[in-house]
Amino acid sequence: MRVTRIANAPVSFGVFELSDGPAPLSADEMVAALAEAGYQGIDLGPIGFLGTGPDFAQRLSAAGFLLAGGWADLRYGDADGFAAGLPALDATLDVFDAAPPYEEGFAPRPTLGESGSPARFARPGGNAPGLEAGEWAGYAKRVQEAVDRCRARGYEPVFHHHLGTNVETTEEIERLLELTDAQLCLDTGHLLLAGGDPVKALREWRGRIGQVHVKDGDPAILAEALDDGADLREIMGRGGFSALGRGVLDLPGVVRALDEIGYRGWIVVEQDTLPGRRPIAGVIADQAANLAKLKDLGL
Repeated sequence: MRVTRIANAPVSFGVFELSDGPAPLSADEMVAALAEAGYQGIDLGPIGFLGTGPDFAQRLSAAGFLLAGGWADLRYGDADGFAAGLPALDATLDVFDAAPPYEEGFAPRPTLGESGSPARFARPGGNAPGLEAGEWAGYAKRVQEAVDRCRARGYEPVFHHHLGTNVETTEEIERLLELTDAQLCLDTGHLLLAGGDPVKALREWRGRIGQVHVKDGDPAILAEALDDGADLREIMGRGGFSALGRGVLDLPGVVRALDEIGYRGWIVVEQDTLPGRRPIAGVIADQAANLAKLKDLGL
């Protein structure tokens, strides 16, 4: 059995929310481009973009793709907002149920994200205050509830630390791991731009890592954008998350660490960007080059 499989995601093409307007390319065009590049799976993206029922399964199966995961964000810091968001989590899991059958070891992972902190979205990277000490217990309790809700449906979720949220920094990730039994989606780019060391994190959190998102990052772009008063969205638009090899991520070190810890499962390549900032042909070329770099390193 193959130890890892490599997927990509709609966010690499600037598709975050369907309400953002027309996607730069259709779902079929995106799947075709990623399949031609050699990827083996795809992340769900916003519900409905890839379809939700038989059309969804058929689109993935026709490309030989498996579903790697899918994003669902919730307001863990707000009890009422959290409860109001649970139906959206259930809807995401309903789409998972419609996915093509998966292979042992490669089940799709519900990706539990946070809806975000306005203060941190405006000043990401650990540059704005996070949770107060007394807020952590309730926050973690709600994360655990979401984890258990996914498990009750037969899926093992992963919590995704993310710039612009209350779990950005190494210390905050470790606090969440301490207070829950959630597995982690380790995102190399988000950790890098929050001042963390992805290679060290892979080794130290090896027993809690359920999925890995590989992306590069450029702290210089982050710093310049913060000086300009730009928020996280603009940082993505400026290329804060770069193609692999164009930022400062120690990609060979990441690959070595994955081998050292015996990681098995999905690796999702992402390059968070905004639609319309670059010609789509260049975006497609980046994703092919990203996969080629990983394969050159032995993945």
